[in-house]
Amino acid sequence: MTPRQPRISGKDMVAALKRAGFILIYIEGSHHYLEPSEGGSLVTVPVHTNKILKPKTLKSILNQAGLNIDDFKELL
Repeated sequence: MTPRQPRISGKDMVAALKRAGFILIYIEGSHHYLEPSEGGSLVTVPVHTNKILKPKTLKSILNQAGLNIDDFKELL
């Protein structure tokens, strides 16, 4: 059984990724672009005030970041 995804806003997602060692590279409009500190692919996070991320969007961000649900929950 797969673990449930947390309900989280884009702002909280950016904060959790920063705790995981990602660095904010730039912001374009409402999208924040982060990169792992050791280099790698950009991770795009939409930040729309305190709007909760949709499950598919959250899953896509976690895939881009190379994290699974359990690792991500530890960062919250």
